[in-house]
Amino acid sequence: MSTALPERDGHDAVVTLDRREGPFGEVVLRQRGQHFEIIANGCFLMDTADGRSERLLVQAALDELDRAGTAPIRPSVLIGGLGVGFSLAYAAAEPRWGRIAIVERETAIIDWHRTGPLAAFSAGALEDVRVEVLHTDLLEYLAASDGERYHALCLDIDNGPDWTVTDSNAGLYGADGLAVLRQRLQPGGVLAVWSAQPSPAFEEALRAAGFSDVATHEIPVARGVPDVVHLARRTG
Repeated sequence: MSTALPERDGHDAVVTLDRREGPFGEVVLRQRGQHFEIIANGCFLMDTADGRSERLLVQAALDELDRAGTAPIRPSVLIGGLGVGFSLAYAAAEPRWGRIAIVERETAIIDWHRTGPLAAFSAGALEDVRVEVLHTDLLEYLAASDGERYHALCLDIDNGPDWTVTDSNAGLYGADGLAVLRQRLQPGGVLAVWSAQPSPAFEEALRAAGFSDVATHEIPVARGVPDVVHLARRTG
């Protein structure tokens, strides 16, 4: 990885640790003080400052399976987006999960976890025998006709349904995309979607797509609107 001279931004020096151009555009790893940031196509994606909402993404899905009484002894979970690793590490730390699939399309992000500074945040989860890294685009993986069904889908590939990282991701949150997500869930399975802000329109889209028990969990942040996790369940 290459290291650039720090730029002054606020109170902390910002250092670019790696910058790569991939099939979906530019992806950058930066360090700001003690924390790391991922920037995709100039859009801030996530950082290591506070992983509460990313962990809730996984915990809320498991809690909803328990609440509905639809969780098998070893439920399977698909996590969409490796990011800084908070969701994956949290899932791997929970012995109740069986299969844990993680979909990540960016080679750079996988590398940063295997051999780079983000390995500390995924906490060895990539070596867990239950974990499989699927190096592919989430939308392409979901659209496969012979696709596997999961008990939980935990998605964190955008800043939310109303704020996508790439334009092509928008279709995931519309009627056609939600139909595909529903098909990829086991009956009684749970969909959890991370968002940087609440989206009442997405809640309505979930209900219109045939999901039940639609709910939104808010996580207060230091400044601005709260992060949220949108939850919904496949009933049939």
